[in-house]
Amino acid sequence: MRVYGIVGWKNSGKTTLVERLVTEITARGFSVSTIKHAHHTFDVDHEGKDSYRHRAAGAHEVLLASRNRWALMHETRDAEEPSLSELLAKLSAVDLVLIEGYKRDDHAKVEAHRAETNQGLLAVEDASITAVASDHVIDGLGVPQFDLDDIDNIASYILKEVGFE
Repeated sequence: MRVYGIVGWKNSGKTTLVERLVTEITARGFSVSTIKHAHHTFDVDHEGKDSYRHRAAGAHEVLLASRNRWALMHETRDAEEPSLSELLAKLSAVDLVLIEGYKRDDHAKVEAHRAETNQGLLAVEDASITAVASDHVIDGLGVPQFDLDDIDNIASYILKEVGFE
């Protein structure tokens, strides 16, 4: 499986970019999975639901299944957060995994950047960022730059980078 990341500061457009890239790349015939890193506590089920009750009772894992999908929830409890490579090993084989977040890991990445966030560029100090997708032109950038809405060319760039085009 090939992996490519999308990173950026909060509200930089990462999730929208990943969503649009998944649509574009799957339309080109490639299978895509995603991993999103959350810096906060999150929950995929809710208090009172059976699966929540199983976890609250102390289950290590709860697998919820229907004819349309299945989801495996694994409680880390007091264990360390799993590494990106450990999480990648849990995925079924696909052509490409797009990773949102994990900006400190060393896989290749595109940085999403918006002027309104008033944040500096990660690409200035991170050699694993190979391109920037922004809503404004950034002068003197040492990597390719794309308009944040130029999904066709960003997708082509990523596919070329991972050896598919």
